[in-house]
Amino acid sequence: MTKLSILDRSLVREGHDPATALRDTIRFARQAEELGYHRFWVSEHHSVPGVAGSAPTVLAAAVASATDRIRVGTGGVMLPNHRPLVVAEQFGVLESLNPGRVDMGLGRSVGFTGGIRKALGHGKEDADEFGGQLAELLGYFTGDQRGHPGVHALPAEGLRPQVFVLAMGSGADIAAEHGLPMVIGGGGARLREAISRYRTGFRPSAWAARPYVVLAANVAVGETAREAALLQVPEAWATARSRTSGAFPPLSPAERVLATEMTERERALFEESRKGQVHGTGQEVEIELGALIELTGADEVLVTMNSYDLDQRLDSYRRLARTAV
Repeated sequence: MTKLSILDRSLVREGHDPATALRDTIRFARQAEELGYHRFWVSEHHSVPGVAGSAPTVLAAAVASATDRIRVGTGGVMLPNHRPLVVAEQFGVLESLNPGRVDMGLGRSVGFTGGIRKALGHGKEDADEFGGQLAELLGYFTGDQRGHPGVHALPAEGLRPQVFVLAMGSGADIAAEHGLPMVIGGGGARLREAISRYRTGFRPSAWAARPYVVLAANVAVGETAREAALLQVPEAWATARSRTSGAFPPLSPAERVLATEMTERERALFEESRKGQVHGTGQEVEIELGALIELTGADEVLVTMNSYDLDQRLDSYRRLARTAV
């Protein structure tokens, strides 16, 4: 069976505040552990109304403290926003306190507006330096820090959290070059081509002996296919609204979203955000997700699905855990 893991972005729900979203994330992590999920990751988003997940290493530490067995990590820390030395120190602390449970998922995105990038002190050009930043970061763990001789990231040096590259853009090639597992989403020929390129170019390293592909997907399971599809409506609408207003609004009930009078552009973005999502009954999802895994050869599936109703969301993840994917 394929390993199933979870990425949670700590989305705010209508009528609640960001603090509640963060507490919901920690509670969800405990539930995921009970259901047998392999990993639980949190994300990094800056100045995005409606998304409380802004400090992933801090939140990952809280999740690790609240759980016992599940692997905990980030999906991911956006390396262009940080100095590699500081990231190494943070994950060194996480791994020291939670040995054998920490994942260091790394991405190359920067703030999505000029104002946010200025506040972070980094620009779009910093994303182009991701490969060099990644090499520097890994060097702090292995002790091969040629760029900064005499500098040691303590307590990271000598430790080995599991490292992943979020394969956006050229990320697949960077992951292959450094011999690291990668996380990739999307679909179609571009997805298959990126995975093929990654496997062909993969160089075994001290971090991974072989290619390892984690497929990111939005998956919902319900008693009926319609119930499952409804679970994905609130996040799809919030995503569409974020692309027209610049703010990711709190999640609203699906019924209210569907009753909303959308503009033509909003409707198009809403439908676009739902493309590629997997939903259905347990048996239907087992077949569809199984076919996707066979097509891509994925080693693991990272599920990210948020809905307005937390009990319904938990029920979906419970049903998914019971499938024979």
